[in-house]
Amino acid sequence: MYLTMFLSSVGFSIVIMSVWPYLQKIDPTADASFLGWIIASYSIGQMVASPLFGLWSNYRPRREPLVISTAISVAANCLYAYVHVPHSHNKYYMLTARALVGFGAGNVAVVRSYIAGATSLTERTSAMANTSACQAVGFILGPGSDVLDQNAEGSIDHVAVVALNILFFVILFVFAVFETIATPLTMDMYSWTRKEAVFYNGIILSVIGIESVIVFMVVKTLSKKTGERAILHAGLLTVLVGFFILLPWGKKLPNIQWQEIKNNSIPRTAPSEMLAPFWNLPELQLSSNHTGEPVGCPVTQSWCLNTPMIYLAQYISSDVLIGLGYPVCNVMSYTLYSKVLGPKPQGVYMGWLTASGSGARILGPVFVSQIYTHLGPRWAFSLICGVVVVSLLLLEIVYKRLIAFSVRYGRMQEENC
Repeated sequence: MYLTMFLSSVGFSIVIMSVWPYLQKIDPTADASFLGWIIASYSIGQMVASPLFGLWSNYRPRREPLVISTAISVAANCLYAYVHVPHSHNKYYMLTARALVGFGAGNVAVVRSYIAGATSLTERTSAMANTSACQAVGFILGPGSDVLDQNAEGSIDHVAVVALNILFFVILFVFAVFETIATPLTMDMYSWTRKEAVFYNGIILSVIGIESVIVFMVVKTLSKKTGERAILHAGLLTVLVGFFILLPWGKKLPNIQWQEIKNNSIPRTAPSEMLAPFWNLPELQLSSNHTGEPVGCPVTQSWCLNTPMIYLAQYISSDVLIGLGYPVCNVMSYTLYSKVLGPKPQGVYMGWLTASGSGARILGPVFVSQIYTHLGPRWAFSLICGVVVVSLLLLEIVYKRLIAFSVRYGRMQEENC
C-alpha cells in the first residue's frame, strides 16, 4: 500500500513543473487559462474514480481495483509521453492523458480504506503519517495490523464527516493553487526563462518534499502529546501566514516582457492611468535574454503595469511555511476522518474524501489561472487567505465533534483525540 501511494504521487509530481513549458512547446495556441484545465484534469479523473474504486473495494478483493488502476496509470503516462506526435490538437491529447493519469490515481481511496481497516485506533495516526510520508517521498523524487471486525453500535457523526470533507477540500485547494501558480508566477516576477523556472521550482519543490517527510515523522510523536485537532489548527494557521506573505508589497514593479511591447500587443482595454506608470517610471525595464526567449511579466496581463512584484525572499519564505503547514493538515485531516468513521467499512467514505480532494484540485488550478491572469496575485492570494480564515472558523465550530467513534460512544477514554 505504501508503494502504491508512492507511485501515485510520482505520477502527479514528475511532470507538474514542466507542464506549462511542455504545453507551450507542443501547442502554441494554448494559453495560461488552458494550463489550469490541464492541471485540473488530473483531479477530475481522480474525483470520478475515487468513489467507484472505493465502492468496488467494499464488495470485491482490493487487489482488483488496484491492478486495474495501475494499468490505467501506465497507459496514460505513455500517452502523455507522446502527445507531441500528432500534428494538431496536441493540447487536448495532453488534457486526456492527464485526466486518465488522475483516474488511475483514484486508487488512493482503496489504499487509505485498507489502512484504516488494518490498523487499531492507536496505530492509526502513525500508519496514516507513514502513508503520507510515502506520498511526500514520491513528490520529492518526481521533480528532482489487526483488522477491526466488531459490529459498530450507534451512528457516525455526519456533521463531523461533512466538516472534515470541507476542511480537506480547502487543504487540497490551497495547495493546488500553490503548485499551479509557482511556474507562471516566477517567470512573471523574476524574468526566469522556461528552463530556469522548471529547474529552480523543481529544486524548491524537492526541498519542500524533504521538509514534508520530516514533518510527517515529527507529527507522529507530537500528536500523542497535543492531539490531532490542535495540530490541524496550527497547520491551517501556518498555511494562512504563508499565503499572507505572498501578497505584493512595495513599489517596485516586475519587468515587462519585451516581445509584447515589440508586437504592440498592449491590451486596448487597459485604462490610460494604468499605462502611464509603465511609460513614466524609469526603474521599469523591458526584459529579454541572450536566448531570445521573451521573459518577464506579459503586458497583456494588465495588472503587470501597476502591481508590485513579489520579492524572491517572500516567495521562498512562503514556500517554507506552506511546505510546513500542508503536510500537517493533510495527515491530521485523514487521521481524524478515519477515527470519526470508526470500525465500519470505510471504502465509500474514503472515496468521498478523496473525491472532495480531487474536486479541490479541479477548482484550484482553474480558479488561480483565471484570477491570476486577469486580476493578478494580489486578488488571487487575498481570496486564498479568506478561504483559509473561513476554514479556521469552521474548525472552531466543529472542534469538539472531531473525536474518535469509540470515544463518542464511551468505549474508551479520550487521549488527546
